[in-house]
Amino acid sequence: MAECLRNLDELSFDLAAEKELAYYAKALAHPARIRLLTVLAAGGCLGSDLVEQLGLAQSTVSEHLRILREAGFVHAEVQHPRTCFSLKPEAVARARELLALMLEQ
Repeated sequence: MAECLRNLDELSFDLAAEKELAYYAKALAHPARIRLLTVLAAGGCLGSDLVEQLGLAQSTVSEHLRILREAGFVHAEVQHPRTCFSLKPEAVARARELLALMLEQ
């Protein structure tokens, strides 16, 4: 059993890091977005392939991709008439770094 903290004053907080991690967490807070990142971690995909892989409506997948793009997890490259999506590993690394920072305290 973990020992309870006796003096919470010993903790330090980084408000900016907490806000950044919460922003990433909000973007990840749906199973379909986790699935999208998992698929994209294996390599770039066309939007139509992602729709097929997730088994969701195209508009739903597009909305999930929009949220992930805004959070910086996904890059979209337009190759008319299609769009190729890829994972931005630096954003994933930053989210992991922030989570580790919070848990180390």
